[in-house]
This record gives sequence, C-alpha cells and structure tokens, in this order.
Amino acid sequence: MKKIIKNILIPVIIGTVVGIIIAPKIDYNSLVKPSFAPPAILFPIIWTILYILMGLSYGILAKENLVTKDIKIIYYAQLFFNALWSIIFFWLKWRFIAIIWIIFLDILVLMMIIKMINQKKIIGIIQIPYGIWIIFATILNIAIYMLN
Repeated sequence: MKKIIKNILIPVIIGTVVGIIIAPKIDYNSLVKPSFAPPAILFPIIWTILYILMGLSYGILAKENLVTKDIKIIYYAQLFFNALWSIIFFWLKWRFIAIIWIIFLDILVLMMIIKMINQKKIIGIIQIPYGIWIIFATILNIAIYMLN
C-alpha cells in the first residue's frame, strides 16, 4: 500500500508545485477561447483526478513488479512533458511551442496507455480518461493559439 500511495503522491505533488509556480501568470480567463473551452475552475479538479489515476496505475504496476524499463521511462517522460507544458503555455506564453510540446505529450501518453494495457489491461484502461483529456487539451491549445 505504501508503494501505491507514494506513486499517487508523485504526480499530485508535481502538479501542485507547477500550479503554484504558474498561478501568478495564468491568463486563461483573459484569452479568447473557443465555445467548447471549459471554465477555469474545472482544470484543477480534473487534473487532480487524472494525477491520482496516473499514480494509482503506476503504483499498482510497481507493487505487482510489472513496471518494465519502457514503462518507467515513458511514465516519467510524460510527467516531465506534462509539467513543463503549463510553464511553456502560461509562464512563458509560448503558445505555438506549447502546441508542439503537447503533441509530444499526446504521443507519450498513448505509448504509456498501450504499454500499461500490455502489462495489465485494467491499468491501461484506467489511463484512457487521461488520454482523452490530453487530446482535448491539444485541440483547446490549438484553438486558443489561433484565436489569440
């Protein structure tokens, strides 16, 4: 159980720290957004749930000794790309670079889901909401870039 809790805390803490760092620079409400853009209040709620699911999946794999070298590399790479996207988009305001960055994140998340499904089907399935959300975030990023 300790291994699972530790692995849940890693993405939650990373997300929290990045959120604190970028908070003064978040300009989401002042951006021109497409009609499908969710209200700002939803983002911390959704991301907290996704971070918990990320950590839970990885933690269960770790507890069951199912983490391969590939899964470990992809998992931590997607955490890195995920954390830096917020800094690129909000802190640096490099909206176009954020598009390129999030496309790499999309690829990493898809690879992670496939690798996790291959290890334990339910674990990979738990990551599908993350995959859907990150694809939605990519579309939103592109739309915001084009509108601003």
